[in-house]
Amino acid sequence: MDESAVHQGTTPALDALAGATIAHEVHRHGRVDSLEEAAKVRGIDPRQILKTTVVRRADDDFLFVLVPGDRQISWPKLRALLGVSRLSMPDAALAKEVTGYERGTITPFGATRAWPVVADSLAILRGETVSIGGGAHGVSATLSAPDLVFALGAQVADVTEPL
Repeated sequence: MDESAVHQGTTPALDALAGATIAHEVHRHGRVDSLEEAAKVRGIDPRQILKTTVVRRADDDFLFVLVPGDRQISWPKLRALLGVSRLSMPDAALAKEVTGYERGTITPFGATRAWPVVADSLAILRGETVSIGGGAHGVSATLSAPDLVFALGAQVADVTEPL
């Protein structure tokens, strides 16, 4: 995504959010160097930022995992939830191929395929506003956690652990 598109407000993610007809607020703040900096410019706590990770189950079988900023994926929990013995993270090129986004901008909204989404239950149970990537560096959207789950048809489960 080129910088001019970001300033015009056009990304596939933002278009998908608009089409989902859920209340959300778009933030354009330019590149940030840390989770803490991203939270500060968005006016939220780091735990409210949902990092999107694309995970590979098998050939041509991926899913998105939404992880609160203050946590990380618990691979044993995620494998147990999915009933698999092995998961992996695709390299940067494959991640872009299967999502349409480069690392650091990946989001389920507007991805090239509607892969299943697992949202960590802690992020949802907190009942807070959450922030998710907007499909380009320095672009994000904030919305209610329940609206996020509804819009994505996400499965909510305990799949993380503290950093």
